[in-house]
Amino acid sequence: MILGLDVSTSITGATVMDKDGKCLYNEMWDTRNKSHFPDQYQKATLVKHKLLDIQDRFYIEQIYIEEPFTFFNSGGSKAKIMATLQRFNGIVAWLCYNTFDIKPQMITPMLARKTVGIKVSRGKKAKEVSFDFVLANEPTFVVEYTRHGNPKPGTMDRSDSWVIAKAGHILWNQKN
Repeated sequence: MILGLDVSTSITGATVMDKDGKCLYNEMWDTRNKSHFPDQYQKATLVKHKLLDIQDRFYIEQIYIEEPFTFFNSGGSKAKIMATLQRFNGIVAWLCYNTFDIKPQMITPMLARKTVGIKVSRGKKAKEVSFDFVLANEPTFVVEYTRHGNPKPGTMDRSDSWVIAKAGHILWNQKN
C-alpha cells in the first residue's frame, strides 16, 4: 500500500491507496489551534500518532510526500515561512522513516499532477484544477462545504494528498 502526504504546518492531508489504486483512507490532520499546538514539536507529536494509527491499520510499502516549494514568486511565501515548512516537512519525513522503516520519496506537485494526468491551463489555479480532478475521479472523496459554498478547510489538503498517493501508485507500478 501507498501513503501519500501533503505536509503543512497548519493542515496535513493523508491518503492511503492499495496496490490497485483504490483509496482506503483520506483524511486531514488539523494542527491550526495554537493553544493545542504552540510549536512544531506538538504538531509533530500529532503526526506521529496519526502515522502509528495508519501503521496499525495498513501495511504501507511506499511513502510519497509532496515536496515543499523551494523558490520565491511574486506574492508568494516569505523566507521564514518557507524555512518553517521545509523544517516541518523534514520532521514528518523522518517520522515516516522512523515509523515504517521506509525512506519517503519526495515528489513535486507539478510531477504528481503530470503523472496523474492533470492538465493545468495557463491562467488557472493548479490547486483548484487538481481538486476538480479528484472530485470527478475519486468516488469516495467526500466534500463538505461552508455556509458560503466553499470547501471546508482541509479539503484541498486531502485532495492534494490523493494526487500525491495516486502519482506514487503510478510511479511505483511503472518501476515494477
